[in-house]
Amino acid sequence: MNLHPLHPAAWVLDQVRDSGWKVHDLLAFTCASTLVKASRPGRTPVVLKAGFGSNHVLVELDEATRPAAYGFYWYAQMTELERDLAREDFLHEAELTRAAGGTDHVVPLLECGSCERFDWYTMPHCADGNFRALMGGLSRSQGLGILADVADGLHNLHQRGIVHRDVYQENILIHEGQGLITDLGAARHTDTPRGPAGRGPEVHWPPEYATIYDRAAPAADVFSLAVLTYRYLRADIPRFGSSLELADIQGGLRTAIAASLSHTPTDRPAMKELRDALRHASCRT
Repeated sequence: MNLHPLHPAAWVLDQVRDSGWKVHDLLAFTCASTLVKASRPGRTPVVLKAGFGSNHVLVELDEATRPAAYGFYWYAQMTELERDLAREDFLHEAELTRAAGGTDHVVPLLECGSCERFDWYTMPHCADGNFRALMGGLSRSQGLGILADVADGLHNLHQRGIVHRDVYQENILIHEGQGLITDLGAARHTDTPRGPAGRGPEVHWPPEYATIYDRAAPAADVFSLAVLTYRYLRADIPRFGSSLELADIQGGLRTAIAASLSHTPTDRPAMKELRDALRHASCRT
């Protein structure tokens, strides 16, 4: 593929090619990383995630280049300090993804390596896309089944002492009808604080992120998945302070969603309980 030579991702793709990869497509370019569909000679294409991105809007991209960029803009380079911190974060993400290896319904790390100024790792290419792109075309049973798969993946992460902390539509990939959780860039080990004490708000984040983001527990993922389930079933976000619209949702799942959206983390069920309710509802729909 051809990118404008001033596009920051063009330099990243050149480095990837110099490392022996054939670049098939630029999938995404964000402030923190670049996603590339690439392959080694004679091997099946994979997704290569490079820990190099840019920030600060410069100029609007032309129409042909927009699909491969984050938003619709070119971005300026980070400072060296920002780049060093971003590299540390990316290595942490790769380490957690490796630690999750062999976990059902979690996209695995296949290979990792380094270029001069960034690191990379690869994962399988899930050609069916992400949950946001497919939400409108899924039957209720299919959608709930995918969400149950994701709950199972998150439960398995929790069993390994990992909290995802960023569960939303784009971080759920679909492969052969099954849901897989991906992107552990915000994740942390439950025995090690990570990140600032407070963050937010985002519609899929639990209220405790405002004060204990660095110590958020598995209950945070339960909340975020419940928000996503509500959005899928109701085509809307939960509006706190107002009544939840759950009347037409099956009894067991209705109870699980309501409990999972509790403002108090200790009042939420474990992820396996939400998973079981989703799975049961998907089989009965």
